Amino acid sequence: MLWSSLKASELTALAARDAIVVVPLASCENHGPHLATGVDMILVTEVARRAAERASAHRPVVVVPTVWCGLAEMHMSLGGTITVDVPVYYDLLRSICRSIKRQGFKNILLVNGHGGNTHVLNGFVNDFGAELDAAIAVATYWQLAAEAFGTILEDQRNVEHACEGETSMMLTLAPELCDPSEFGNAVGPEPANPSHVEVAGSLAVHRWRSFEARTSHGALGNPTRATAEKGERLLEAAADAIADLLRNDRFWAMSY
Repeated sequence: MLWSSLKASELTALAARDAIVVVPLASCENHGPHLATGVDMILVTEVARRAAERASAHRPVVVVPTVWCGLAEMHMSLGGTITVDVPVYYDLLRSICRSIKRQGFKNILLVNGHGGNTHVLNGFVNDFGAELDAAIAVATYWQLAAEAFGTILEDQRNVEHACEGETSMMLTLAPELCDPSEFGNAVGPEPANPSHVEVAGSLAVHRWRSFEARTSHGALGNPTRATAEKGERLLEAAADAIADLLRNDRFWAMSY
């Protein structure tokens, strides 16, 4: 069920039934020479919608409108990108989650669709969860569905950026926003994630690097491997993974 399609009275009734509210989180940013900038919005919105449909037979789920802006400073130099600062992002999410809580809902799942948001969202849930007095969690859809994604993708183990995975899902949902003539010009560098360096065996050191320093065209991966058939399988796997979390009564019943 979509929050924006329901009347206020219907939302009040859903809150009384202990519904879970899903907040899809995205970004508007460069996705190489072959994809539109709205990839993250399109994909996470669809994953959240499908997951809510699956889980609603078990427990009511409401999906709020997707938060389209995110933390995308690393993409700015490649063009087409809108980013927000971390304090602004925190304040925006606080306001949204407080509004949801004030409407009577006590369970919130942030479904993330942009890699640049991930680490900050973990911190946000830890910081804000203590004051919200509600169950709040965050899940990045391709991380939750990593095992299934690994069996579908050919050239990568999971989602990178404007890659085989994202391009496949876009071919499924919005082929008009894909430019196949540019797929061959968007094959990313190897290794696909050179901003992470293994040190001392088991520790990972992360340092800042812009996407432009890592890839001249803004893509990481191989979109020439993308197909709409793969995209549908990826979307279904992601929706199944999120739906399983929404149906996990023990998870939502844990004390906080």
